[in-house]
Amino acid sequence: MSMTYPDQYPITPFTAAPTAAVTVPGSKSITNRAFVLAALAAGTGTHLTGILRSEDTEVMINALRQLGYEINIDWSAAVAQVRNPTSQLVPASQADLNVANSGTTMRFLTALVALGHGPYRLDGIARMRERPIQDLLDALTQMGVVARSEADNGCPPVRVQGQDTHQRAVTVRATVSSQYLSALLMIAPFRPEGLSLRLDGPRVSEPYIDMTVQMLRHWGGTVTVTPEVYDVAPGLRHLSDYHIEPDASAASYFWAIPAVLGRGAVQVRGLTRQSLQGDVAFVDVLWRMGCRVEESVEGLTVHGTGTLRGVDVDMNAISDTVMTLAAVAVFADGPTTIRNIAHVRHKETDRIAAVATELRKLGAGVEEYPDGLRIIPRPLTGCAVDTYNDHRMAMSLALVGLRVPGVIIHDPGCVVKTYPGFWQDLEKLRV
Repeated sequence: MSMTYPDQYPITPFTAAPTAAVTVPGSKSITNRAFVLAALAAGTGTHLTGILRSEDTEVMINALRQLGYEINIDWSAAVAQVRNPTSQLVPASQADLNVANSGTTMRFLTALVALGHGPYRLDGIARMRERPIQDLLDALTQMGVVARSEADNGCPPVRVQGQDTHQRAVTVRATVSSQYLSALLMIAPFRPEGLSLRLDGPRVSEPYIDMTVQMLRHWGGTVTVTPEVYDVAPGLRHLSDYHIEPDASAASYFWAIPAVLGRGAVQVRGLTRQSLQGDVAFVDVLWRMGCRVEESVEGLTVHGTGTLRGVDVDMNAISDTVMTLAAVAVFADGPTTIRNIAHVRHKETDRIAAVATELRKLGAGVEEYPDGLRIIPRPLTGCAVDTYNDHRMAMSLALVGLRVPGVIIHDPGCVVKTYPGFWQDLEKLRV
């Protein structure tokens, strides 16, 4: 998307704490899943509302169009109409797709094109070529699909040649990314006998798998879940309308503001604990730290209380909010330990190393572990911080600047990946 940003963005501290309600854009995770399911489900088309406009979703849309699906969008109304104009599950018989640095697009479409007859190639930016995908390729190979890493290193570019196969039982590892399992779950109803997906080892970011299962059920899919097996029957009904809820990961930055400032209150409209997204549980971490959390039909509100305790927390299930918590933790009364997040080293950047490096620049004490962090609050001094082309680094580090003068965000434009209007929405809260 065409938006212009400066090379750096200085954060001016808030002089007063806001009491406000905000609306964040639609969920990236739900938007990209909805586009895949709408493209594959037969019928006259699906009307999606509340869609997110961001780099990641535009990459998905462009790739699906290359594959032959019709997608008509009104960005001003945040709506899209999606349909397959052919009788083939994948209209295009071949394609060379560029997914930039969109992990969901790479993983989901690697599985989707396995329903076609290929050849298909998927590639991205330099960082995407470092992000692992071998576990998904291994699962597709078990299904009889020709799926391989072009460089034989377990990372993109990948080449896929779909084939007719009736193999139903597949073993998959989801210890590096839950998206491997989600990708297979979404194509399962479109295979002749469905799929029985047996997990090999533990899974990470389990709420995102639950989200995929719930969305399949919204589309009429039959999914049976046991501790080790996800069994998906063939068949998915056409759904004429589907609404996408606000992004809970994006909401975490606004819920964090009263915690950082120690006062004020911010409500995020449209999100409750009944959300499809596990990241709404971030408010419970803030509650453990001493904030007050209020739930209503309008949304979840976090109140600053002047108390902010350090916590010891397993963040595996809500790992997209790890950096938000890290930015809050530097203002706590004691150390905070974040555990069980080794998989975030394979995101847009190595998020454990990156957040440790930048918080140390600001003066915080940080101990880095293979699978986590310990953050020791110390007096902070503003400085320029790097964002590593990672949208979550930029938005999280901005929170520190709301209280500490002199914080400057390098490459603020990286927020376009999931939240192009973040800086404008943040400024709207300035009292």
